[in-house]
Amino acid sequence: MTWMDLTMLLDEKTPVYPGDPCGEFSCFANIDREGWNAMRMTFNTHFGTHMDAPLHMVKDGKSLDTYLPERFVGKADVNYVRGHSVIKPEHCYLDRVRKGDFVFFYTGHSEEAHGSNYYKTNPVLSLELAQQLVEKKVGMVGLDSWTPDNAPYDLHKLFFRNDILILENLVGLAPIADKRVDTIVAPLKIRHADGAPCRVFARTP
Repeated sequence: MTWMDLTMLLDEKTPVYPGDPCGEFSCFANIDREGWNAMRMTFNTHFGTHMDAPLHMVKDGKSLDTYLPERFVGKADVNYVRGHSVIKPEHCYLDRVRKGDFVFFYTGHSEEAHGSNYYKTNPVLSLELAQQLVEKKVGMVGLDSWTPDNAPYDLHKLFFRNDILILENLVGLAPIADKRVDTIVAPLKIRHADGAPCRVFARTP
């Protein structure tokens, strides 16, 4: 078995939601000058591959640092939904989804992350699909795009009210599309976080 990295690289070119500040990276110590290398980074909580917590859009919602580690390790069911602008239940394998599973969607949209239409032409989940995921009590919904829905973000709020975490800006899902894989999602532990960048790994069967 092989572990795969599903994480977007963080640098000055990492896309940010229009209007958000770009990430900043600078070296403040140099091995030739101080004897070591050290970097300073500035970015928001929804940068690169990241997780949204209920606090992101629900007043008094849970912050990310309150979740136990077991919420970030589990089986991910990866659905191939490339080519669908609206992802519906019939496009997925919901019959194999179990309580607590992570459900990921391979849309191919993250391949356009550095293009001008990344935040304009993104695929979205249908309300019917979101409701079925809630009924199945999944633990996490993730996709290779910047959001599962557009403004006013009703699906975000639906998931959050049902304690379902959201994972955005995944990359490299193609090799595991339509498979169930062991997954580790490791968000930064930030106090009172409404979200946080993550490192995400999947183990191929």
